[in-house]
Amino acid sequence: MTFNPPLRESATFDRGVIAEIQRAAETGIYDIRGWGAKRKLPHFDDLLFLGASMSRYPLEGYRERCGSDVVLGDRHAEFPLHLDIPITIAGMSFGALSGQAKEALGRGASEVGTSTTTGDGGMTPEERGQSKHLVYQYLPSRYGMNPDDLRKADAIEIVLGQGAKPGGGGMLLGQKITERVAGMRTLPLGVDQRSACRHPDWTGPDDLAIKIIELREITNWEKPIYVKVGATRTYYDVKLAVKAGADVVVVDGMQGGTAATQDVFIEHVGIPTLAAIPQAVQALQEMGLHRKVQLIVSGGIRSGADVAKAMALGADAVAIGTAALIALGDNSPRFAEQYRELGSDAGFYDDFQAGRDPAGITTQDPELARNLDPVEGGRRLANYLRVLTMEAQTLARACGKSHLRNLEPEDLVALTIEASAMARVPLAGTTWIPGRS
Repeated sequence: MTFNPPLRESATFDRGVIAEIQRAAETGIYDIRGWGAKRKLPHFDDLLFLGASMSRYPLEGYRERCGSDVVLGDRHAEFPLHLDIPITIAGMSFGALSGQAKEALGRGASEVGTSTTTGDGGMTPEERGQSKHLVYQYLPSRYGMNPDDLRKADAIEIVLGQGAKPGGGGMLLGQKITERVAGMRTLPLGVDQRSACRHPDWTGPDDLAIKIIELREITNWEKPIYVKVGATRTYYDVKLAVKAGADVVVVDGMQGGTAATQDVFIEHVGIPTLAAIPQAVQALQEMGLHRKVQLIVSGGIRSGADVAKAMALGADAVAIGTAALIALGDNSPRFAEQYRELGSDAGFYDDFQAGRDPAGITTQDPELARNLDPVEGGRRLANYLRVLTMEAQTLARACGKSHLRNLEPEDLVALTIEASAMARVPLAGTTWIPGRS
């Protein structure tokens, strides 16, 4: 009798690693894709709320109000943003996304009283026309930079880094550089675009302070100035951004998405969102500016529980990108057959750089883009944002809080030692926070 031992997969060289080695050996190029990190990381699922019972008094969901509004940028700006919900839409460019997708994002955000963001590549009339509150991103590339459009915006976000690729620039491959995209970005038609990884006119925080003053003067000190950083050396970056004059700091964790960058960047650079928030809050608290300079957190926000947990850790608001695209219809099962034709499947598609998205979202192909109805997409996004808000309010009421901003670290415990150390909340059932005596 012959004994055949069971096949055993290597933990170091599993099938995914083997396939990537074989792909690299075959093509001689690194892998470029969209979305965000796919490895398992400590995240909000590793935290739990301590709902009220005897020692805390809960609020009745059907009779007692739980507020959700937030004011962003009231440190220096004459006209800060007054939003109905603390969930904003992150910067995603026209070029990476279709015009229909940008319009749908504006429609959905406006329906529930929140803001959307331009992304790299400039402002489109569709987006400005449908966005009640629009944040204008000012990036190293300067693609689409237009002072007139900048004045039309409701806030300006200086982008120094992105969670999926801190220290790296953006990409937009030639197949998505259509005549309209090329015209807006002053680029040759059909040629790959790689954005700079740093702004060309400053080398440090002192220069950034000068640039912020310049932007304030361009906009008559009316618009809030955000500074966005990818989560890496978060404590120091937040302090420097605030010292330079930011009204709002945006911290993007490594679970944040991207339209296109190197896979090695997405999976191996940055720190988890969960680890970044307490560092940012500590920096603001030490400066005496927590809640005075607002903190927006992004990177892997999926549910109202994630929203509530981020706010309990000290964020004033959150931003969503990947989740917003999924709400519009990205990776929808209705396109499963088309995804399979592209060598993927619904729920797995990440080749946003290719421009062949059958959902009409991450494409510049006019025929594919018509698959997204911006009115219907906006309705779906608004529904999703409402659900996130109601879920967050449900959890806040359970903790006895009459406003989402009243959530605090004391309302949370961690399920794992790693999450406890990163979030700086006790391990469930104990008073122990790793690293603290």
